[in-house]
Amino acid sequence: MARVKQANPKRIPPANDHDPITEAAESLTHRAEAAPDHGSSIFQLIICVGGIYVSFLLWALLQERITTTAYGPDNRIFRHALVLNTVQSLFASISGYLYFRLSASASSPKRVFPSLAATLRLALVATTQTLASPFGYASLKHIDYITYILAKSCKLLPVMFLHVTLFRRRYPLYKYLVVLAVSAGVAVFTLYPSHPKKAKKASAATTAEKDVAWGMFLLSCNLLFDGLTNTIQDDIFAKAPKGSVSGPQMMAALNTISSCLTGAWLLLNPWSSELGEAAKFVLEHPKVGLDILGFAFCGAVGQVFIFHTLAKFGSLVLVTVTVTRKMLSMIFSVIAFGHSLSMMQMFGVGLVFSGIGWEAEVKRQSELAKKAAKMNGHVKKE
Repeated sequence: MARVKQANPKRIPPANDHDPITEAAESLTHRAEAAPDHGSSIFQLIICVGGIYVSFLLWALLQERITTTAYGPDNRIFRHALVLNTVQSLFASISGYLYFRLSASASSPKRVFPSLAATLRLALVATTQTLASPFGYASLKHIDYITYILAKSCKLLPVMFLHVTLFRRRYPLYKYLVVLAVSAGVAVFTLYPSHPKKAKKASAATTAEKDVAWGMFLLSCNLLFDGLTNTIQDDIFAKAPKGSVSGPQMMAALNTISSCLTGAWLLLNPWSSELGEAAKFVLEHPKVGLDILGFAFCGAVGQVFIFHTLAKFGSLVLVTVTVTRKMLSMIFSVIAFGHSLSMMQMFGVGLVFSGIGWEAEVKRQSELAKKAAKMNGHVKKE
């Protein structure tokens, strides 16, 4: 009788039997049902999804307005991406510190930077996060915003690639087919514009093609750094002792480090005049200043929901939520800014989100199977 209780150690996973990224990327349903506060977890999911959708839909609309539309009678576009990033990270670091303090508990970290080793790992994440954004903004000079949003839906590709190469994780065949569908959809969307230009000169057509290709290359760099950021974040959460790392702590730390990095570049770089040019632009066009403040505020609030989702449910759940948010952002962009899509582009969009929907359905079926197996196991024991 005394030996029967030894069946319970199943609750404590062996240290080396599981890939830490696999553990960090467990599906939401599995984690929520395993938790004693299952109803609370589902409620938190609803709050997180709603918060991400509202804040980042507004954020995306302001981002497109700031980076692609002209201001004032001189029709100038705000091209100072590093300043935009710095303002956003400053807002996010402030909201991160508030989030960290207000959500503090007995088991949560006491300091934003608990140790030198943790600070160095957070600095690596902040660096990849800081490097990603300028590539994305630079790509908008060569591709339109709809293409930008759709291509960002390929974030599943770099996340999977980095998990496979860095952590030797294997994926089922359907995951690779999902990535293929998403990639094919982006390719179709890019290759079949809604308003194809009439061929004038071979040299002009070649220049336009090179311009789009360069924009897609810049966006690919952005996606790679995004994937690396998510992967390292997952690794930090998975390997850190319980209670030593939290979402609020990571949000405050990453945005503080990012603000220091970009701020130092703007202030100390003798070859950059971006800060002065941006300030002059805002003084001449006050409306862009209000848009930047709104953009930074929405991004800061959205990051609170992002980091809470990442800490509680893992990056693959977060990627699924943010990808569906991008679909809604695309719809809002078409309505708000008068974009038009060709039939082939609609087909490309359908490919992208069909692939993502397929992945979500397979995950749902897998969770139902796990639940059924668990129920059958309990019945057999009885």
